[in-house]
Amino acid sequence: MNRLTVVTAALFATASLTATAHARPMTPEDVAKIESVGAIAISPDGMRIAYTTGSLPDVTEGEDNGGIKSQLSIATGPDIARQFLPEDVSPGDVAFSPDGRMLTFTWSKDDEDAAVWGIPVDGGTYMKLAAIEDSGVRDYRFSPDGRTIYMMVGPAKDEQREAQAKGGFTSKVYEEEFRPARMFAANVMMNGEIDDEPREIALPGYVSAFDIAPDGSFGIIETTPTPLVDDSYTSKRVNVIDLASGDVRAVVETPGKLGDVEISPDGSQLSLIAGIDMNDPAATTLHLVDTATGDYRAINAGEPLATVDAEWMSDGRLMTVVHRGVQSEVHVHNADGTLAEVIDPGELILTGVEAAGDRVAFTASAPQHPTELFVWNNGAFERWTQHNEWLSDITFGEQRAYTFTATDGQEVEGVLILPVGGVAAGGAPTIMNVHGGPEAHDSNGWQTAYSKPGHVAAGQGYAVFLPNYRGSTGYGTAFSKQHQGRYTDPEFRDIVDAKNALAADGITDPDRTGITGGSYGGYASAWGATYYSAEFAASVMFVGISDQISKFGTTDIPYEMYNVHSLAWPWDNWQKMLEVSPIYYTERAETPLLIMHGEEDTRVDPSQSMELYRFIKVRKPDTPLRLVFFPGEGHGNRMASHRYDYNLRMMEWFDTYLKTGDRDAEMPPARPQLAEGAKGASAEEDDSED
Repeated sequence: MNRLTVVTAALFATASLTATAHARPMTPEDVAKIESVGAIAISPDGMRIAYTTGSLPDVTEGEDNGGIKSQLSIATGPDIARQFLPEDVSPGDVAFSPDGRMLTFTWSKDDEDAAVWGIPVDGGTYMKLAAIEDSGVRDYRFSPDGRTIYMMVGPAKDEQREAQAKGGFTSKVYEEEFRPARMFAANVMMNGEIDDEPREIALPGYVSAFDIAPDGSFGIIETTPTPLVDDSYTSKRVNVIDLASGDVRAVVETPGKLGDVEISPDGSQLSLIAGIDMNDPAATTLHLVDTATGDYRAINAGEPLATVDAEWMSDGRLMTVVHRGVQSEVHVHNADGTLAEVIDPGELILTGVEAAGDRVAFTASAPQHPTELFVWNNGAFERWTQHNEWLSDITFGEQRAYTFTATDGQEVEGVLILPVGGVAAGGAPTIMNVHGGPEAHDSNGWQTAYSKPGHVAAGQGYAVFLPNYRGSTGYGTAFSKQHQGRYTDPEFRDIVDAKNALAADGITDPDRTGITGGSYGGYASAWGATYYSAEFAASVMFVGISDQISKFGTTDIPYEMYNVHSLAWPWDNWQKMLEVSPIYYTERAETPLLIMHGEEDTRVDPSQSMELYRFIKVRKPDTPLRLVFFPGEGHGNRMASHRYDYNLRMMEWFDTYLKTGDRDAEMPPARPQLAEGAKGASAEEDDSED
């Protein structure tokens, strides 16, 4: 490294937010209204920043149910932005044309397949720029001169299969009927017409993403042997291809998981965030790749951090967003990979970076606001967007990092949210909110969502702790590998150690400690309700694991499970796999347990929840227990009504059993009490079992 400077950045508008006279606690109805910044794109001259905001229909006020809808805006300075498209247009894949004159996006109009659309930045109506007749556009890139749009689209329609389906022959052959995506190059007409005969480019294998070099001479594609989710985790590779011939010039043979890939301005290098080996749980290590040969080298392997995003700047330097524990940093690298600068963003948790011209922009959240747009300006992070202005009315609990020492001496960190008004004598009822993965981590940013109690719980007198237990990212690969081959211990023992540490510090009432989480966090919640039932007064389990043997047989990621979690097959030791399954300990299950699951989940089959429910229902009939399925949902809820329903149920369950500490309390009604403005709220309550 040539030099290392640490710059502490000032936060724009944070002081005014803190100084505002807060008035009330946060509620589930507030969670249903949250907006946040999503994708960002910068015009080539750096003068405009396009960004999307994502929000759900406000079902608490009677709006029609639906999924997340995005809106497109352009910002030219702090609080200087305008919405750019009509309300009924929900854009995706936002970008500027190479000359900066047009803002482009993908959109499915009415019942049409997704196409590439554009709208002039200086005003005018949106127009279709490119489309494929028989399939929707999944991703697109412009050639450097702006005359060609490269599109990745789905497979061509199978006319024979469609004809058979009309006759009632709708059977599906599991994991066999794969058809690859395709790539086309279309001329940009710019006169209201589109190229009716785009040129198809032959692709090797199953392609999931691509990009075009700045000089247009080559592209990169990410390929897998099949489109199976498991292959995307275990076998994805980057290929450098000649755009004219489609020939593969080089293959980057990284052995592990792949994350963000970017092409340097001169086309000589790729930045690549990837795992260091096939057993690395997550793509968190920065690599540089020679595009001529495919040779690669790790830049920050072994460091106690996680690289989460990267972007080349016009001067050839590389800017990366790094998470170190529960905080974030910006690392600026020279073209040779040496570290030139480290920038400390203060309390901001940066999640993404984009650059163009002399402008660098970030997406970031903080403990008291969801994701917003920030710009690096004169040595400081300048906040350009202000969504959810109603948050200024909310009374927040103190949120900070918290570190404890586990039983075996390992230092473990997490995010602690204290109750509004502080902790009463004897400690507060405390919710352990456990992240999934476990190859993920919780940062000290915005931590309230439909399945995360966060500030809603803090406003009701709870403390909330989000532990980055063994297996988490953000602390280096060695830390994230500590759980491998050792399901539940030390990873879930860390959560009990966190409880004991918080109790010793007077924060937590050990007799009123609960647990919740989704996916692997749901596994932890099931473990807390069975094996560790004596430790937890209430549990809310979401899309969680209860049987590691049947989980293997029903999941879409069996090889990923083997490579980065179990390091063994179930048949290597059936008994060992059974003994790390919550169903094995249901004789201990005295913790009131609310189980929730999407009916269409392919990652963790809904049968995992059914198994645990049935074992406890039969074996421990006096334990408060409820199982809720969400129709049409997968591994997490998409629809506004289901998210709101989930949040209400979670908080009602904790209020009933955790806040009181009464494990024998009567179960809350099967149907939660909706806000007065929500559709159906005035209907007669149904107290029957779900």
